[in-house]
Amino acid sequence: MQGTVDGFTYGAVTPVTAFLMACLGAALGLRCTTRSLRARGVARAGWLALGATSIGSGIWTMHFIAMLGFSVREAPVSYDRPLTYASLAVGVGMVGIGIFLVGYRGATRMALVTGGTITGLGVASMHYLGMAGMNFGGVFEYDTLTVSLSVVIAVVAATTALWAAVSVHGFLPSLGASVVMGVAVSGMHYTGMAALQVHLHPDAAPAPPGEAPTSLLLPMMIGPGCFLLLAAVVVMIDPLVVSGGPEATDRRPGRTPLRGGPVSPIPVQRRPTPHYATTARRGSRPPRSR
Repeated sequence: MQGTVDGFTYGAVTPVTAFLMACLGAALGLRCTTRSLRARGVARAGWLALGATSIGSGIWTMHFIAMLGFSVREAPVSYDRPLTYASLAVGVGMVGIGIFLVGYRGATRMALVTGGTITGLGVASMHYLGMAGMNFGGVFEYDTLTVSLSVVIAVVAATTALWAAVSVHGFLPSLGASVVMGVAVSGMHYTGMAALQVHLHPDAAPAPPGEAPTSLLLPMMIGPGCFLLLAAVVVMIDPLVVSGGPEATDRRPGRTPLRGGPVSPIPVQRRPTPHYATTARRGSRPPRSR
């Protein structure tokens, strides 16, 4: 039996909120990745890890906020908690691989293609693993062509975002890049949902009146939501991340910040001593006694 799917139970509230969460995660992740390019050692790894977790948490939260508006009219829907949290781990882990690859290899063509592909596949894997964690009296069936299109959108969006993270400097350009990524991630999500068909079992129990997944999903999103707020605070209190300008932490004479690295001493050039001054000094010396 064909199930009746409603992806916008609450109207435009869920897609708009989901889009904003995707933009927030992308903005934090891109700024952290940009900041990592001016750090070294443990600091660089820390910024990249924060960026990967921000993007992964943002797309995961976006997905399940959008799923708050998803319902099957003829059957109740619940969520398997281990699979749901596994989708978060897969998203953060694969996004992290792509970000670390670009963060340490730079904006080379091979690094961008490889990192963008891994990151895009991570976004798509997070989406479809989260869908596999839904329990109801039936099965999902996907259109292969539409699913493939959603994966392509995810890979292109991820590659563009990684390129922007290492190539676009300044707060406003990065903000625009995060909006583009938010549009692409939302487009990937709803493209994947368009590929979905629900087939119910003949003995599926009818949905009770007023049943909604809100009570199931909202507690799961508290942790990632709090993390995104904490990451936003870290980004806001770091002026370099906001301004995108050079570091100005070391004002000692003879040292200057280098773009993409720690401060480095400037060699001081000494002026050559004039010949007449050398002669004058020699002439002013008292004669040595013999």
